[in-house]
Amino acid sequence: MKEADDVRAARNKNGEIRAVNGKNEMLKKAGIVGVVALVAFLLGFVPMWLSSRTHENERDVAINTLRPSVLQNTLGTAALNARRGEFEQARKQTSDFFTDLRSEMESETGAFNAKQLAAAQPILAQRDETITLLARNDAAAVDRLTDLYFNFMQMKNTPEPEKK
Repeated sequence: MKEADDVRAARNKNGEIRAVNGKNEMLKKAGIVGVVALVAFLLGFVPMWLSSRTHENERDVAINTLRPSVLQNTLGTAALNARRGEFEQARKQTSDFFTDLRSEMESETGAFNAKQLAAAQPILAQRDETITLLARNDAAAVDRLTDLYFNFMQMKNTPEPEKK
């Protein structure tokens, strides 16, 4: 009888060992499935991330190229509004132009080169006088805005100095 009890105990121990081994095998399979899922995810994620970075860089270049044109458009619209006698609207647009020009000049990733930045200083110097003329509904503001527009166009079209 004692032998039968020892055999049963051994079987119980073997059964428990088998159960533990079964759990280990399940954990190994789950780990393998998890690793395969992670690899599959990364195989899809990495190319999309690289593509996203490329498009992000292209977007930044396009925005950088567009900024001077937006400034030109704002100033041109202000000049047209002043010519039509809408001095308050022209004053707001002129103020926006000078604010945006200043922030573009101070930006680290600005769209203007050093020569253009130097040419923009005289344009910025006319800010207060021009806005004051517009606030007074002075007809001289029309000519001032037209001159500013052409000065800005010259500044914007100044070529970048050649690097040696």
